[in-house]
Amino acid sequence: MRIAIIYIFLVTLSLSSYAQEKWNLKTVVQYAMDHNIQVRLNEVQAQNAELTYKQSRLSQIPSANFNANSGLNSGSNQDPTTFTRITQTYLSAGLQLQSSVDIFNFFSKRNTIEANKWEVEAAKASVDKLKNDIALTAANSYLQILLAKEQVKITEVQLKQTIAQLSNTRKMVDAGSLPELNATQLEAQLANDSVNYITAKGTVTQNILQLKKAMNIAADAPFEIEEPAVSSIPTEPIADLQPDYVYSLAMVNQPQQKYNSLKLKAADRNVAASKGAMYPTISLFGSLGSNYNNQARTILTSTPILLPIGNVSVGGTQYTVFPLQPFNNYTYGKTPFTDQLQNNFRQSIGVGLNIPIFNGGSLRTNYERSKLNVVSLNIQKEQDDNNLKQDIYLAYSNATIALEKFNASRKSVQSNEKAYEFASKRYEVGMLGTYDLLSTQNNLLRAKLEFSLNEFDYVFKMKVLEFYKGLGLKL
Repeated sequence: MRIAIIYIFLVTLSLSSYAQEKWNLKTVVQYAMDHNIQVRLNEVQAQNAELTYKQSRLSQIPSANFNANSGLNSGSNQDPTTFTRITQTYLSAGLQLQSSVDIFNFFSKRNTIEANKWEVEAAKASVDKLKNDIALTAANSYLQILLAKEQVKITEVQLKQTIAQLSNTRKMVDAGSLPELNATQLEAQLANDSVNYITAKGTVTQNILQLKKAMNIAADAPFEIEEPAVSSIPTEPIADLQPDYVYSLAMVNQPQQKYNSLKLKAADRNVAASKGAMYPTISLFGSLGSNYNNQARTILTSTPILLPIGNVSVGGTQYTVFPLQPFNNYTYGKTPFTDQLQNNFRQSIGVGLNIPIFNGGSLRTNYERSKLNVVSLNIQKEQDDNNLKQDIYLAYSNATIALEKFNASRKSVQSNEKAYEFASKRYEVGMLGTYDLLSTQNNLLRAKLEFSLNEFDYVFKMKVLEFYKGLGLKL
């Protein structure tokens, strides 16, 4: 009972600690790369490629097969031990061990092994590419959650300000110093601010669900993230991320480019293997075997017997005639199983030559198809390299624009804060109407939201540019 209570306590503590765990950008990205469904499927495919490679290597080892059979035979048959024609019912058994190995096949197997080796490396590069894509997606979702939470804070402050203004205005309206229109306008503003606040909270929930999907976490699982200031997320200076420099690194480090190069190497080896398959193959083979027949007999004893073969009369005297040598009287018994295996043991060894002459053009077609595959992969590599260059230049342009918008929106917030400060003071002394105050307040809200959006957009655009360097995400 005590053990059960302790166990329940530990489980509860574990679940509680999990529920209280807060995810940061690093743990989010790492968990997504380790548990995403597509990543796991690609890892299985990579393991299949590894098995294919191992099997192709084992194909160099001589093959060996052991066969055993047993059967009941009747009627006219060939004795498997003496190979004579017999007509009787008997139980037979056969044992055979066969082996063969290719001696020379124009390096077809060797090239196939090399091709499979490169296929394994390509499969691993494919997994790395998918992990990088998932990492970028997870990082974007994480930043979007931070942005949405920041917008919740901004709209919450706006909502509280409007509530406070409505409370003060309502007092002034009740006192008769302000018309009812002022309170009505603030009530409408309060409704609008409430909608903005609720929308921002809904956006947080939606972005969390998107991130859970990328991380392969249940939608109803507890999930909280750390909320660092976006300014604390490290970014490289944009001057160090010139597109030509980033492209040169990406060509070496990006998994897609590695994947294309490895697939080309595998395809080149497949061409050589397909060509070798069209030429003769020399192989060495051998076998060991023996047979058993339950009706087989063996001589147990041999007794010489001298029996008369007739009589002869010589000069009227009768003489018994005996043969020059005695007859043998044999006693037979069943031949033991092990004796038959030893007596019937046979061996064979030989060299085989297989010359492909005509097989419906399949070998030639495979060879031509393998060459076309190389052409196709070269075209695909060229396209991916061009797309990579275009994406990098576009990412650099987007990052530059995002930086300019970020700086401009910062100035906009500063200007609107001053405008709202002046407007509030004028409103308090009755020199500014409610509509003008609300307009100034909404301008400040839009400026803050725009600044928050531009700040997160700039950070993400910089992360994309860093990502293309192929050195992962700096978290």
